[in-house]
Amino acid sequence: MAINLQKGQTIDLRKNDKGENIYDLSTVTIGLGWDVRQKETGFLGKLFGGGKEEEYDLDAIAFLLDSNGKVANLGRTVQLNNGQQKGLFEGDVVFFNSMKHPSGQIWLTGDNRTGEGDGDDEQIIVKLDSLDEKYQKILFVVSIYQGKRNNQHFGMVENAFIRAVDAKGKEITKYSLSGDSSLNGMCSMIFSEAYRKDGGWKFRAIGEPQQTDNFVEILKKYTY
Repeated sequence: MAINLQKGQTIDLRKNDKGENIYDLSTVTIGLGWDVRQKETGFLGKLFGGGKEEEYDLDAIAFLLDSNGKVANLGRTVQLNNGQQKGLFEGDVVFFNSMKHPSGQIWLTGDNRTGEGDGDDEQIIVKLDSLDEKYQKILFVVSIYQGKRNNQHFGMVENAFIRAVDAKGKEITKYSLSGDSSLNGMCSMIFSEAYRKDGGWKFRAIGEPQQTDNFVEILKKYTY
């Protein structure tokens, strides 16, 4: 049975309470899900199908950190066909513009822009057992794309969660976060981290909200 973590709580991804290896970490899925809060509407709003907020685009991002807790490789800048330049390409940050890490050991499966449907809305896949030793920690961040411009924040998001599932489909742990007034105006969140400890991996629920809707502002704290 999966462990439902609380903020600040840690779980050993490899072992159970008896010290037994029960999880297959050859491939671990970090799944992110969310729902959009229903608007409070009167009779006419319900009659004409109103009530749901506009679409929210929550993005899952992973920072691969070294032994100093920093992102050592920020990647390169590429020029797109429309002439626009994009940075952080093929570096140690996995996100919607650089979905697969150069090592091939961690990647983002896609960019869900609505949060509709059950289960995971976005997934980051990581082969923990194969990841180079130089990566000591993976930080998982979630941002609401253009949240400031669209006046969207985590106080409006319901049933947000992040979970870890092993290679055999066994849910290891889940950290849930429902929208509340304390998250009003917060457009990003450092959700959780996986880190090496005593030859294995541990997973910690962080739940640290941020006002910015640009994950690069958070990244600055983790660069040299």
